[in-house]
Amino acid sequence: MYAVIATGGKQYRVEEGQRLDVERLGIEPEMGDASEVVLKPVLIVDGASVLATPAQLSAAAVTATVVGDARGPKIDGFTYKPKSNQRRRFGHRQKYTTIEITTISAG
Repeated sequence: MYAVIATGGKQYRVEEGQRLDVERLGIEPEMGDASEVVLKPVLIVDGASVLATPAQLSAAAVTATVVGDARGPKIDGFTYKPKSNQRRRFGHRQKYTTIEITTISAG
């Protein structure tokens, strides 16, 4: 059984026990305590049956626990305007929340 969830403007295909990095959820694990998050699925596939309509997915839920934080790769940027000696260097490193999928329930 797998599900497709939407979070942070992106969609992810998840299965139970899978860990993934998603856009920052704003939930911090408190001193080792695992915070639980319920995500709305976009699609659930269980063998031959597929749940995809809003009526079928109204009772469905995907539960995940927040494991920790992660950081993406460092991106170095450089902008300039020719002939005017305007140059600017900048860096960016995206922050993510690491979650582990615990249950997928079809409702």
